[in-house]
Amino acid sequence: MKLLGKPRSRTAALLPLCLLFLKILQPGHGHLYSNRYAGDKVIRLIPNTEEEAYALKKICHKLKVDLWQPGSIFYVSEGSVTDVRIPHNGSQALLAFLQKTNIQYKILIEDLQKALEEGSSLPTQRSRRSLSGYNYEVYHSLEEIQHWMHHLNKTHSGLIHMFSIGKSYEGRSLFVLKLGRSRAYKRAVWIDCGIHAREWIGPAFCQWFVKEALLTYKSDPTMRKMLTHLYFYIMPVFNVDGYHFSWTNDRFWRKTRSRNSRFRCRGVDANRNWRVKWCEEGASTHPCDDTYCGPFPESEPEVKAVANFLRKHRKHIRAYLSFHAYAQMLLYPYSYKYATIPNFSCVESAAYKAVNALRSVHGVQYRYGPASSTLYVSSGSSMDWAYKNGIPYTFAFELRDTGHFGFLLPEMLIKPTCTETMLAVKNITMHLLKKCP
Repeated sequence: MKLLGKPRSRTAALLPLCLLFLKILQPGHGHLYSNRYAGDKVIRLIPNTEEEAYALKKICHKLKVDLWQPGSIFYVSEGSVTDVRIPHNGSQALLAFLQKTNIQYKILIEDLQKALEEGSSLPTQRSRRSLSGYNYEVYHSLEEIQHWMHHLNKTHSGLIHMFSIGKSYEGRSLFVLKLGRSRAYKRAVWIDCGIHAREWIGPAFCQWFVKEALLTYKSDPTMRKMLTHLYFYIMPVFNVDGYHFSWTNDRFWRKTRSRNSRFRCRGVDANRNWRVKWCEEGASTHPCDDTYCGPFPESEPEVKAVANFLRKHRKHIRAYLSFHAYAQMLLYPYSYKYATIPNFSCVESAAYKAVNALRSVHGVQYRYGPASSTLYVSSGSSMDWAYKNGIPYTFAFELRDTGHFGFLLPEMLIKPTCTETMLAVKNITMHLLKKCP
C-alpha cells in the first residue's frame, strides 16, 4: 500500500502492526461482527391461508425476527413470500411453531455467520489506489468509496466533478459525482444507491456505472451519446451513516442512524421519509420498526439534502433512478396508490425494453410494473416524491437475487449483476433520449 506523504520513522515502525490489525478487522471475516450471527438462520415462509398469515405475524412479532421480505409485517398475507432472519436463540421456537401449524417453510441460510464469511474476498484484494487497480468486484467500505471518489475527481476532471450536497446526521459529507462532457445546458439523470444500508450491491453498482462510463465513452457510441447529451448525478452511498454502521457493527442494519428523544431505537427508513403521502400505508410510526417514517417528512438530513438538490435542479433533471435489493424488479410510480401515471406508455415501454435487455445478458428474469401492484404499497418513497416534484421518469431497481442469498449477495455475483443492470440503465437512458421528450 502506498502511503500519502513521507512517514516518520516511528510511524514506519508501527505500520506492519496497523496493517495486521486492519487485516484482522476486515469485513466478512467474522472478527468484525464478533461472531454475532453464529447460528442465526434465514427462513422463507409461505402462509397458504389468511389464518396462517395472521399466526405468522403474531409469532414474528413475538420472536422479534428481522424481516428481509416483505418490507413490513403488515404485508405478510396469504400466498406471500416472507423471508425472516431469526437469531440462534429463537430459531428452535420458530421451527417448532411452523411444524405444529403446518406452515410451508424452507431454510435459505443455515448459519448466517458462515454465509457471511464465505461470501467475501480476502482483504489483500481490496486495492483502491487507481482506477485500473481498484477492484470493482468486491464490496468497499464507505472510507474506500470516498477515497475512490476523491481520486477520480483528481484524475478525470474532464468528465467528473465531485461535490457535497450536505452532511449526514453523524456529520459525514454527502458526496455526489457529476459525470458528463461539459456543455452549457443539458438534461440530467440522478442515480442514487444505498438508501438502505444493508443492500450492499447498490453502492457496488453505482461504482460500476462510473467505471464503465469512464472506460467506454470513447469506444462505445451509446455511452458517448449518453455523456454528450446528459449529465449524470451519481450518489454511490445515500445513507452514509447506516452503510458505515453495517460494516462496523450490524451487517443487516437498514435505516439511518438518527437518535430519537423518546426511544432508544435509532434510525429512520430513508425511503419512507419523503413528503409524499408521508407515513400512510406501508410505513410505521414506531421508531423501533424498520419502516419507521420519522418524526416528520425530511426529518433526516440525508433525505433533506437530496430533496433540496432535486428541487433546485428539477427543471433539467429528467430521470431519477434508485438502486435497492433484493427482488429482481424494475419499478415505477406509483408506490403509494394503485393508479396509472399520466405518462404510463412511455415509462412502461422503457421498463419493458430494459428488462428484456437485462435478461439477454445472463437470462435473469426481472418483473416490472408500478411499485404498488408489483411489490407492495408504500408511502413516502423517494421515487414517488421525485415523480410528484416534476421529474417525469422515475424508477427503482430491486437488484439480485430473489432470496437464495438475500442481502448477502456474494462478491462473485457483483460482476454479472452489474453487467446486466448496466445494459438496463443504458436502455432506459437511450429510450428517454429518443422516445420520451
